[in-house]
Amino acid sequence: MKVFGLAGYSGAGKTTLLEDLIPRLTATGLRVSLIKHAHHRFDIDQPGKDSYRLREAGCSEVLLVSDHRWVLMHELRGEPEPSLEEQLERFSDCDLVLVEGFKHTPIPKLEVHRPSVGKPLIAGSGVETIVAVATDEPEAVAGLCGLPVLDLNDRDAIAGFILRHLEFR
Repeated sequence: MKVFGLAGYSGAGKTTLLEDLIPRLTATGLRVSLIKHAHHRFDIDQPGKDSYRLREAGCSEVLLVSDHRWVLMHELRGEPEPSLEEQLERFSDCDLVLVEGFKHTPIPKLEVHRPSVGKPLIAGSGVETIVAVATDEPEAVAGLCGLPVLDLNDRDAIAGFILRHLEFR
C-alpha cells in the first residue's frame, strides 16, 4: 500500500482536486482509499438516529452495517488523535491511500497552492516531504520553491505525476 498526500491551506482546492484525481487513478486499475484530516469537530451521524443516540449514550464504537456499506464510528472520549500510521492499519488492502491534510507527517505530498488565497507556500517552510506544487498560477510560483510546479487545471498531468512518483508507471 502506497501513501501520497495533498497539503494546502483552506480554500486552495484540495478536495476538488482529489474529486477529479480519484477517477483518473482508479481508471488505471488502482484500488484507492482516502484519509481526510479535519481540524474541527465533525459528525457523520445525525441527531435522532439510533446510532447517534447509542453513541451519545456512551458507546466507544458504533458499527453501522447495511447491504450497501458499513461505517465504524469511534469516539475518542479524551484519547489522543490516532497517528496516520494507526489509521492506515485500519484500512482494507488497497494500492494507494490518498491523504488530505497531515502536512507535517512524513509522507510524500503535493502542495495545492492558490496565490489568491493570500497564504505563503508551504514548500520551503520546513515541510520537507512536499515533492511538487500544483497551482493555478504556475508562472508566479516557478522558481520560488525548487520543486516541480504543475498547472492545477491540468488534472491529467497531476495524476500522471503522482503515478510516476509512486512508480505505478
